[in-house]
This record gives sequence, C-alpha cells and structure tokens, in this order.
Amino acid sequence: MAIKIGVVTFPGSLDDHDALRAVRLSGAEAVSLWHASDSLDEVDAIILPGGFSYGDYLRCGAIARFSPVMSSVIDAANAGMPVLGICNGFQVLCESHLLPGAMIRNESRHFICRDQRLRVESSDTAWTGDFAVGDEITIVLKNGEGNYQADSETLKRIEDNGQVVFRYLDNPNGSINDIAGITNERGNVVGLMPHPEHNVEELTSPSLDGVKFFSSVHRFLAGVGV
Repeated sequence: MAIKIGVVTFPGSLDDHDALRAVRLSGAEAVSLWHASDSLDEVDAIILPGGFSYGDYLRCGAIARFSPVMSSVIDAANAGMPVLGICNGFQVLCESHLLPGAMIRNESRHFICRDQRLRVESSDTAWTGDFAVGDEITIVLKNGEGNYQADSETLKRIEDNGQVVFRYLDNPNGSINDIAGITNERGNVVGLMPHPEHNVEELTSPSLDGVKFFSSVHRFLAGVGV
C-alpha cells in the first residue's frame, strides 16, 4: 500500500498543488490537508508548502502557526512524523518552534527568483537520506524573506549538532553561515527555502535534484532510512 503524504493548504498557499503533484510522481498517495481542520487524515508524512500564508501579515508564517491544523502537525512532528517545510513552510516551522531561528527580509530587499546551487551538509534526516554529504545540487529558489538568522547560542548549537542540512554556494539573501535549510535534533523535521517540488520533472526543471527528497522519505518510512 502506498504511503500517504499530506500537503497543507493555508489561505495564500500557492505551491500546494505543485507539492501534491511531486508527491504523486514519487509514487505516494497525495492527501490535501486544510488549515482550518485539525485532522491529518492518517497521513505518514506532511509537507508545509510555499506561498504567502495569510498574506504574510504580521510576519511570514506567524498567523499560520495558530491555525487548527498546526496543533496536529506539531504533535505529530514531536512524535516523530516526517515534516518538510518549503519556503513559507520553513517560516511556519520556525514560528511554530519546531525549528530554531527566524527569517527576515532578504539582505538586498529584493524578491529573488532563480535556480540556486546548494551543498548538502547532512544526509541524516528523513528527507535527505538519499543524498551524500558534499553533494552539490540545483533547486529553484523564490523568496523575499529568506534571510535565515539565529542568535549566537542557537547558531553554535545547530552547527555543533549537525543540524544544518543545506548551505548556499553563493548566498543570495544574506543568511547567516550560508544556511539554506536545517533540521531538528531528531532529524524528522526539515525546513529549507528552495523548492524541491519544482525539480522533479525534466520538462520544467533544470535538474531533477528534488526527486531525492521524496525518495528519501519513502525509504525512511519503509524503515531503511535514518
């Protein structure tokens, strides 16, 4: 039986359908999850997609953090369920305190949209087990508030614990230590600013480097991953 991966739709989400398509292409059952419901429909993993949840009012992800579905997501993540936050989803994970640190405006004050080169820093997560440390990949990046920041104590902790998962090879937004994505200590929750769901088909992608995010969580849920 296919694994079930849920994708949450918030008001203002715009990459939820792309994420659902990527899930289907990976061979999993794609399940739409609604922000106003606390049901996770018995999914095996969850994706928080990109977009502008609640119009990015207050702070990116700050309002979405209090939606009914997030109470269930937080409980599931704390119980070990794989959760992937992409772009705005990464911001929601930070606002929910499932991941440390915060996002601020890009250093340039401009919205960035481009193919972005990354270096894989950790394969010890539910979503990166099919990568090798040191792999250089290309993933679509599009954000205006992707500048990852953390206080010195938090930064030292995530660096010492190996919680940095991806680094920019040419930092586009001013993120501290070139950080493009991180994980929690357990390795089941990952957030990154680039969009792997846009790099899964030859017709529309400059690379297929997004495919391994989905193959990794398949292997993890089959019990052969991290």
